[in-house]
This record gives sequence, C-alpha cells and structure tokens, in this order.
Amino acid sequence: MLTLNKILGVPCRLAKWQIHGFLKSFTFHPEKQLLHKLVLGIETSCDDTAAAVVDETGNILGEAIHSQTKVHLKTGGIIPSVAQQLHRENIEKIVKETLSASGITPNELSAIATTVKPGLALSLGVGLEYSTQLVNQYKKPFIPIHHMEAHALTIRITNKIDFPFLVLLVSGGHCLLAIVQGVSDFLLLGKSLDIAPGDMLDKVARRLSLIKHPAYSTMSGGKAIEHLAKQGNRLHFDFRHPLHFCRNCDFSFSGLQTAVDRMITQKEKEEGIEKGEILSCAADIAAAVQHTVASHIAKRTHRAILFCQQKGVLTPSNAVLVVSGGVASNLYIRKTLEIVTKATNCILLCPPLKLCTDNGIMIAWNGIEKLCAGLGILHNTEGIRYEPKCPLGVDISKQVQEAAIKVPSLKI
Repeated sequence: MLTLNKILGVPCRLAKWQIHGFLKSFTFHPEKQLLHKLVLGIETSCDDTAAAVVDETGNILGEAIHSQTKVHLKTGGIIPSVAQQLHRENIEKIVKETLSASGITPNELSAIATTVKPGLALSLGVGLEYSTQLVNQYKKPFIPIHHMEAHALTIRITNKIDFPFLVLLVSGGHCLLAIVQGVSDFLLLGKSLDIAPGDMLDKVARRLSLIKHPAYSTMSGGKAIEHLAKQGNRLHFDFRHPLHFCRNCDFSFSGLQTAVDRMITQKEKEEGIEKGEILSCAADIAAAVQHTVASHIAKRTHRAILFCQQKGVLTPSNAVLVVSGGVASNLYIRKTLEIVTKATNCILLCPPLKLCTDNGIMIAWNGIEKLCAGLGILHNTEGIRYEPKCPLGVDISKQVQEAAIKVPSLKI
C-alpha cells in the first residue's frame, strides 16, 4: 500500500475505501496502455489515397482509402496531374477518418510513415508534403517508406515468418524477385526489363474495349481480364513465352503486348469490325494472355527458388515464397505458382486480397518494422525528397545468370 501511495503522491494514511475512490476518478484505457508503438501510415504512390494506424502486434486500429479507379477508367489510364489533384482533395479526409476510426490522436502516435519511393512523382509529392506538415506540427519521428519493401513485408502482419524468405512482387508498376534477408535488407534476383504485368494486362483490356462491356465497365483492366478469361479457351491462341531461352530471373511483357495487339487487329479485320468494338473471341484472347503471363512468371519464380535452394538460402525448414502486390490478387496466377511451390517443396504465402493492392496498412506496418529494428527513423524532415524511380536492395541478378539453372518442365 505504501508503494502505491508513493506512486500516486497521496497521503500514506488514506483508508482503503478512500484509495479505491481515488483510483476510480481516473479513466484507464488498458488497450492503449499496453501498446508501446503506434504508427500512422500514409500511401499516395499511384492512384489510391490510403492511410492506416497499426500497432506493433500487427493489430489494425483504423484505416481508410479513397480509390481513383473509376475516374481513370474513363480516361483510359492514369493521368498523373489528375491523380495528384484527387490525392490533394482526399488526403486530409482519409487521414482524419483513419485516426477517428482508430481512436488515436496524433499526439499518441510513435511515428508517421509515408511512401516516398518509387511511384508517380506528382502523387508521391502530395503524401510527402502532407506528412511532413503532420510531423512538424506534432513533433513526431518520420519514417520514409520504400513502396516495394512495404509490399514484401506485408505478409508478416498475418504470418509470423522469419527471415530469409523469397518474395515475388507483381503489380501494375513492378515485377521482381528478391531474397528478403531483413527489414531493409534485400537481394534482387530479377526484375522486369520493360513494363510490368499489371500495366500490360490493363493495356490489353483497353485494346479489347472491355470498358464497353457492362459486366467489366467498373473493373480495373487486370481484374476484367481475369474475369473474362474464365469464359475463354486459352488453347485457341498461342502466344510465345517471353525470354524463353534466357536462364535468368528477369521478366519481359512488352513483346507479348505487341503480339496481342497484332492478333486483335487481325481478328478485327477477320470479323469485319471497327477498332473499339468487342471481338467475339475476346474471352479466348484474355484466357491465352493470362495463361502466358502466369506461365512466364511461374518459370522465372521456379528458377529463383532453385537458385535459393542451391545457395542454401531456402532450406527445407524455411522454404517460403511470398507473393504480394496488386497482380498477386489474380487467383489464376496464384494457382499457377502453387504448382511451382508444390514441385519444389516450398510454402506459398500471400497476404489477404485487400492487402495485395496498395493500402495504408502495409505502409504503417513497414513503419512498425523499421521502428522495432531502429532503422530509417528521421527526427528532421529537412532535405527529404521523393524518388519516382528507385531500385530495391542489392542487385545479384548476374549471379543468377551465371548459375544458368535449367528449369524442369511443369504441367501448367
């Protein structure tokens, strides 16, 4: 009792009922007392304005997101200046909604984490500008976030996996394979040499004029292709697999896109329709394109797994492949990768679908990871800049090329 009295700074001779009454005059919030780290994450790297508050256990206290998909569908693609304006109009509202949902005030935050690389310059700028204002106003540490690093670590919110593990990041802006050795420690095995698979699928969807189809008019291009492909026969068209004879882990999708464009033009002439009208064989083309993309990704991933096993990075006890990013939500591609992981005795892990696409949760969690590891925490934002283009980790793709691993054929 003496210890309690000393802590509370009250007279030692209070009766028990008086002490009980004194304690009842305080409003305790056990859930806040137990949380040592709380990070607000802000994401504006492309066309989604998102924010979230996450604690060190991975508990999502609050989140909000504003999608620009419908706006950009009407213009046939993302116009950076339009994306920038929409971010400006929505970022304050999204952050306020997030904080309100979490029940956390800015003063209770441990840090603010924000995507600063890579992404659309105009979009990144909005997030960085707003975040630095918050940081300076509330005197909080700032944690700059690498967008792809955040995607790679998202899995650790839902699955307690240790380092190292292999990650495949596939999205509208990126496609790469990397070994994740630590929170900010990546070894790059291969990347797209031209465009990303998500971008390529979006362009095919536009070329097929799927926005004019009532069933797909509100879907992103990649999602429309996935749904349409279910009705098609992939065997009706045969597209050449990219980089077929290159024994590395790099990707390429621009050649495939060109081949698809030529095929669509040919079919439009055969069917006697104008460009912009929907082909009768659109579903078959969608199915064939999706299968070719999935097979290409699967083969490069297969080689990456074999390389990691050869180097002792993935041992039988920790052979994990993590697939994340927007295109990771494509279930056909996931099933294709399951065939690869089963053949190589690996475990395939994917974040929940809502965490595959861009979101504030992954940014906040990356902030938590960095906070716990004591990495990349800034107490002064002066001189911080966004980087539209930025590599991930240390590039060891030449080692993969030199290993010249032949990938056995799998029935996909």
